[in-house]
Amino acid sequence: MTAPGPRPQRLPFITVPLLIQLVLNGLSLLLLPFAGGFVNTLLDDYARQTGTPATTLPPEAVTSVLWVAFALTAAFVLLLYFTRRAVLEGRSWGRIVSIVLGVLSLLSFPLGTVLGIFMLIGAFDRDVQRYTSR
Repeated sequence: MTAPGPRPQRLPFITVPLLIQLVLNGLSLLLLPFAGGFVNTLLDDYARQTGTPATTLPPEAVTSVLWVAFALTAAFVLLLYFTRRAVLEGRSWGRIVSIVLGVLSLLSFPLGTVLGIFMLIGAFDRDVQRYTSR
């Protein structure tokens, strides 16, 4: 399936931030299984710094939390991949989802803010709007 007409000049303003987010979230997905022991270490450090009694989670709870985080991160990686592909193919839903992702990434200071600004600049460009009008 080909996209309508030549690609607009500001289309990379959307696709490059999506690719950066895809790579970073993919890396976090790969590193997530190794975070099990790190959770209890963080809880111990927090307890030491605040002077509260130490709380550790049982291994089953840590495993459950990691599986939920893995599933959510995997779903987000798939969303980023299919959104980027839809934008490259000129689909209108890809532009709409990239606007939502751009607004949400504005909250993630500092890298997400920069990526979100670029995504929104690209998504509201007239040529990109025409290109993604399918």
